[in-house]
Amino acid sequence: MKVPGIPGWPRCATIKGVNSLVLRTALLTGLLIGAVNIGFSGWQYGFGHLPVWFYLSQLLLLPAMLIPMQVFPQAAATRNYVQRAALYTLGWAVPYAVYRFSGDALSLSFDPVSSLTTYLVTVIVFGLIFAAIRAPKTPK
Repeated sequence: MKVPGIPGWPRCATIKGVNSLVLRTALLTGLLIGAVNIGFSGWQYGFGHLPVWFYLSQLLLLPAMLIPMQVFPQAAATRNYVQRAALYTLGWAVPYAVYRFSGDALSLSFDPVSSLTTYLVTVIVFGLIFAAIRAPKTPK
């Protein structure tokens, strides 16, 4: 059974066998980002003070990392800078939202508007930087 995909985007993996390099990369990256978020938050607030929902929310990074693994190859092949930046921004949007909002919500002075504004600016900057760095090579 194949995982349904978006037309024009590469399929991520098959359920049977689950040995796709893309799927393993997405899962390992999600685990790594979740571990880093737990480490930074534990260091800042103390591991004993982290609520159970925070640990569980890091599991959202596992499926969230499938989006960049599908969008980034398409973005790398897109010639138009604005479209490439938009694709990179969309690729970073979900994983960074999980990382950012779960960490921000731990603070007693959590301000949703400020957190959302910072998130949007950061994701757009990520998209612009990646679009500039990962421009497709022009044929000679």
